[in-house]
Amino acid sequence: MLSGLLFTNCKNSTDKVESEKEKVAEATENSAELNDAYLAEVEEYKIITKAQIEANEKSITAFNTRIANQKSVAKANYEKEIAALNAKNSDMKKKLEDLKADNQNTWDTFKTQFNQDMEDMGNSIRDFKIKD
Repeated sequence: MLSGLLFTNCKNSTDKVESEKEKVAEATENSAELNDAYLAEVEEYKIITKAQIEANEKSITAFNTRIANQKSVAKANYEKEIAALNAKNSDMKKKLEDLKADNQNTWDTFKTQFNQDMEDMGNSIRDFKIKD
């Protein structure tokens, strides 16, 4: 009876260990899938945002072309505003390139702030007016 009890306890312990190993393997697999999805989201965001930054660059270039025939005083003011837009857009491009989204929380924080910055940049470009 004692040997039967020991055998049963060993078998239960072995089953528990195997069960825990399966749980760990499953959790690791789920974590890898979540990590892959998160990394894919980051890459997709980068592609979309780079396209928006390039569109901003085209708008800024168009502004420079349109101010070429302005009077010198107005042209100087426009050039300052355009330079500020260009600097802000360049900073955003660098921030996106330097992104190191080490974890989901870092990514969520970055994305929220960057989306706000992109919206502000878009508003600045839309609000820029050249008086003919």
